[in-house]
Amino acid sequence: MMRSALRRGLLSGAPRTLTQTPRRTLTPRRAYRPPSTTFTRTPPARRSLSLALPKAAAPPAHDKAVAYWLFGCGGLVAGMVSVGGLTRLTRSGLSMTDWKLQGGLPPSNRAEWEREFQRYKQYPEWQQRQSMTLDEFKYIYAWEYGHRMLGRVVGVAFGLPLAYFWSKGRLTPWLKPRALGLLGLGGCQGLIGWWMVRSGLNTDLLPERQKQDVRVSPYRLATHLTMAFVTYSGLIWCGLETLGSKQAVGAGLKHAAKLTPVARGAACLTLVTAISGAFVAGNDAGMAFNVWPYMVDDRDIGGEATFVPPDLLELRPLWRNAFENTACVQFDHRMLAYGTALSGTGLFALARSGAWHALPIVTRRFVAAGALAVVGQASLGVATLLYVVPIELAAAHQLGAIGLLTCALGSAHSLARAAAVPAVVAAAAL
Repeated sequence: MMRSALRRGLLSGAPRTLTQTPRRTLTPRRAYRPPSTTFTRTPPARRSLSLALPKAAAPPAHDKAVAYWLFGCGGLVAGMVSVGGLTRLTRSGLSMTDWKLQGGLPPSNRAEWEREFQRYKQYPEWQQRQSMTLDEFKYIYAWEYGHRMLGRVVGVAFGLPLAYFWSKGRLTPWLKPRALGLLGLGGCQGLIGWWMVRSGLNTDLLPERQKQDVRVSPYRLATHLTMAFVTYSGLIWCGLETLGSKQAVGAGLKHAAKLTPVARGAACLTLVTAISGAFVAGNDAGMAFNVWPYMVDDRDIGGEATFVPPDLLELRPLWRNAFENTACVQFDHRMLAYGTALSGTGLFALARSGAWHALPIVTRRFVAAGALAVVGQASLGVATLLYVVPIELAAAHQLGAIGLLTCALGSAHSLARAAAVPAVVAAAAL
């Protein structure tokens, strides 16, 4: 039926409706290109060797381990100075008549002690101490032996960590040459010590005034002690620099800048005063003029009291009086001590008169401790003089000099760092 209907429609000429599908627009293809046999390749960027290899880490600016090592070595040097002072006060420095770089063991039996004692008797000091027994010789020998061995301990305690920190790259370029300089000072100290002892073993090397009482040359003793103080000062200063310190702000910055030259002057004066004490020890000047504040006080017998002794400049040429004349040596030490006391207390007074609380706390502690230390050291000096140099007071006085020098160095360093201009301000000024 359906076919017949369709056929009738076609035959009858009825219009047809056709549904046309829309034509798609085709994009033209790219022209064909044959493959090329040449290649253009952009070379990779060059890599520098510094980028290829790992960079060594820069040493830290403030390394606490390095700073504490330097402070510890400074403490050992302070102990060396104290033991050396006791060795001199007990008159033990000439008991060992030879010197070996590597050291050695002490005598271990009576025969060895007798042999060492006989060697000691061949030198001039025995002529003044002929009543000495073997046990007394063992006592003075122990002091000198301990002093020498402690010096070797200091060398090991400084040298081995120095090699370690250097190999690990933990020393700054600023510290490296100074550490080597300190190592050289320590190495020379042993040679200078033996050079000093030899002056007491040969009276021809002593000044004419000291040949009656055999002891080491005051010049060589002062050289030995000066080297120790310089080494100690270098260790403490490098330790403070490595540890770092805080900077003042606001009014404290200007106040610290004003105090810095005063603190440096006080530190230098403290060091000179300590060195002058070596000439007092070398000439036994503390055994004379045992009054204070005068140097000569004869009022109890109808005389006068004077601050300046009459024989102050009796030697010729005049410069010898400062190093060999007992009166002049003690007078110089007193005057330097007065100057040191005024500089230490004056620094504290100046610091308190300005922006005291604007200074860093470490700076305030160093300045205040320095004022207390200088008063205590002056008191110890007067007591040592009045009681005619007992060993206990004399040893405390020498140890007090180290404590005072430490405070002076700390004050000078912390004030200098507190007054430093910040890097940001310096860059802005440029």
